[in-house]
Formats: sequence, structure tokens, C-alpha cells
Amino acid sequence: MRAGLGLVEPLLTLIPSARVHHLGLYREHSTLLPVEYYNKLPAQCSVDIGFVVDPMVATGGTAVAAVNLLKEWGLKKIKFIAIIGSTVGVKVLSDAHPDIEIHIGVIDDAITDAGYIIPGCGDAGDRIFKTL
Repeated sequence: MRAGLGLVEPLLTLIPSARVHHLGLYREHSTLLPVEYYNKLPAQCSVDIGFVVDPMVATGGTAVAAVNLLKEWGLKKIKFIAIIGSTVGVKVLSDAHPDIEIHIGVIDDAITDAGYIIPGCGDAGDRIFKTL
């Protein structure tokens, strides 16, 4: 979740002792399905709680995939933090994982056929890394 890298430093300001592990996921533009491209989770889960940070939850697919990976790894308590979410994306995530805490700053009502939140803010990863 490349765009989530922009939220790591602010989270570490709040929880300086947190260990950071990286999952690389992106949404394939034509199918809107999540694709895993990087996973640096240690072989054994040795933490009690995990935070998933992603600026946006649009379709919810990538968020669900990230939580699936963490649960398969053995993580029991997960908190998902995002700045913007769509109504449909947040519902997809909460329906798939009713046992996790979900914290979203703002929820917009709709997404486009291309999977972008309306009004949203465009592609968060491109904005954070200036690759527009």
C-alpha cells in the first residue's frame, strides 16, 4: 500500500515504539482487484496489535486483502486507519472483517466506475510521491 507510506511517520509520532512491517498492494486499474507485490512480514507474528494505514478506502478490495494477509500471518487485533473512505468501500471492509476497528476521517458517498472516490482527492499515492 504505497500510499500508506505517507502515514507511517505521523503514526510513529504517536506510537514511537511501533515496529513497521510493509505490505505492498495496489488496485489493478482495469479489474479493480488487489494485487500483492511486496510482503516483508516476518515468518512469525510476534505482535499483539497491528495498524493498517492507507489514505483512502475506495472499493474496499485492497483494504480487505491487507487485513486478510495480516490475519493469515496470525495477527489477532487489527485497527484500520484511513483519511477518506467511500460508503461502499467502508461497508465492504466492515462486512468482510466485522472484528476489526475501522477509523475513517471522512466518508464520501460514491465512487466512479474507475474506483475513485467522489469527490475524494484523486490517487493518493501519486499525490504523496508526486508521480501525477
